[in-house]
Amino acid sequence: MSIVPPSEDVAVRQHAIDDDDPAPVRKKGKRRSTTHLKAVPGSLDERTKIKVAAEQYARGLDRSRAFSRDELEHHGRTLLEQMELPERYLGFAMVMVGNFFWKQQFLAIPFNRRMLLLPHCLKHAEGCPAEYTQFGLDCERCGACSIADYKVRAEQLGYKVLVAEGSPVVLKIIVSGYIDGILGVACLNVLEKAIDKILIAGVPSYAVPLHSGDCLNTTLDEAWVWDVLDKYEPLPEEATTSYVPLMRASSRMFESDFDRLLPRIRTRDAARSDSPVAFTEAVSYDWLSKGGKRFRPFITLAAWYAASGRSPLFIGDATPEIPDAVCRVAMAIEAFHKASLVHDDIQDNDAWRYGRETLHRSHGTGQAINIGDHLIGLGYRLIHSARELGADIAMDVLNSMSTAHVRLCDGQGAEMRWQQSPDWKLTPLDALQIYSLKTSPAFEAALYAGLRMAGHPLAGSEIVPQFCRHVGVAFQVLNDLKDWQGDRDNKMVAGQDALALRPTVLLALALKDATDEQRAKLQDLLSTPADQSSELTRIQALRDVFESCGVFEKAELLVERSREKAEDLISDIEDQPVKDLLTFFVETVLAREAPPSPPEEKDPVFVTLGASLPVIPLSMPVLSHS
Repeated sequence: MSIVPPSEDVAVRQHAIDDDDPAPVRKKGKRRSTTHLKAVPGSLDERTKIKVAAEQYARGLDRSRAFSRDELEHHGRTLLEQMELPERYLGFAMVMVGNFFWKQQFLAIPFNRRMLLLPHCLKHAEGCPAEYTQFGLDCERCGACSIADYKVRAEQLGYKVLVAEGSPVVLKIIVSGYIDGILGVACLNVLEKAIDKILIAGVPSYAVPLHSGDCLNTTLDEAWVWDVLDKYEPLPEEATTSYVPLMRASSRMFESDFDRLLPRIRTRDAARSDSPVAFTEAVSYDWLSKGGKRFRPFITLAAWYAASGRSPLFIGDATPEIPDAVCRVAMAIEAFHKASLVHDDIQDNDAWRYGRETLHRSHGTGQAINIGDHLIGLGYRLIHSARELGADIAMDVLNSMSTAHVRLCDGQGAEMRWQQSPDWKLTPLDALQIYSLKTSPAFEAALYAGLRMAGHPLAGSEIVPQFCRHVGVAFQVLNDLKDWQGDRDNKMVAGQDALALRPTVLLALALKDATDEQRAKLQDLLSTPADQSSELTRIQALRDVFESCGVFEKAELLVERSREKAEDLISDIEDQPVKDLLTFFVETVLAREAPPSPPEEKDPVFVTLGASLPVIPLSMPVLSHS
């Protein structure tokens, strides 16, 4: 018997297949990567000592708000210093401190509001007899490995269970309203990504690290899973604030509240929704309501909420009621953003968006241009309908959005102009200016709108545009780096932006430091007509030049410098809720994602339905043991 109502059961399945202790002071320029600091102590005795010490350490932490990654790293380093242990255990120490920061709050979550996340590498790689069903590995009739023990017991208790290599789809399911906490088993590399994606959002989580990250029959301390898997304890302390209720409010705008906030005109009458005159509205509404991470409208809602001095929110709280005028402005941000993506996909001839064909591929270029224009019109309509704001606020918000739109077009136009007539004297500053125009204004408009609607003085300061410029540039550079890993969201082959002759900062860095011979080779590689048979060869040759010029390392440094400048700008903000939101903004936008690995032949993990996230089979609770 399912422990969730039938309607909720269906909805969760559809989502399965469809970031008083004082904050640490970080020295400028000293933010360090933890990439090489993920050693797991070799003996159970060593691991247990760190675990026990972390529990003691966490008792003195302020639980009123979630900490940032920098703060968690500070706590991990402090713990290792106190124990006189080497720095290589930093990642492990961070996970342990995070566990005991959240443990009591995790244990206070009912079993049917929890998720158990297990990795593929726990199964026996050789000859695993379990088969994938539409809801995950069918372990119950097998029992050959530890996955079955955890998975079956968790399902009996009421957990939702994922067997997958940790993914941002977890946050999507949480935002959808069915999960409030996570018990995760993963290697330290995956857990580091979860810090940015999950913990700073205010999601109670408890993690059990795998002993290695080699993804082949790895091991773990199984007793640590059982320490919390079947335990429930009422919360004896104050909860930590969470952004999840506001994420759910943002999601609700595009789901249950969508038709009320943006009433249909041509498609209101179902009998006439298939007529030619209703076509554009039908596709536009579908494109606006589905797909994407909806981060920009969330930022607008969260900025308005934080700047309005409202009561703090916690995981498990009801989704807050947001005034319709604020919601419509947030939706307008998304409408303008989606319009820019439709046009951008045409200009770049991209084939996929949100896991489905781009509009110009499915409906033709002319229709796609028209649909993008229609989305811009919807944005105007949404702002106009937010009459409760008052004329001054509405005009200021509209001015911010129109300015963002013009700057985006300037940046996109500069990119296309360079592609048509490449200037091999492209400098990193040239590329960064284009990045600043293409990405930063949209972030600025989203943040400004929320602050302005709340009447916050920060809206009129120079901090917001400067902050968004640094974050936007770092975001674009990260996208450059991601392009060389491949991308399951929209493309599989690495290096596509380079082959498309886009003026990326990676190319600019290479041109700056290349020898005459290397510069000539770059021009030759990028000027050669596309030939599918030679594409991989060209990509590898480009990678060789980039690596010899140290391009990837220099790009990483640019990301860190931009991040530091953004963090410095908000360090003196006295309004703590707004400051916390901007910190969350940085951690979320600049979160690193694990490099993709090829899916197994029978693994349906990478089916996508209208979302920009890889979708993982979700196993449903089957028995109630209440």
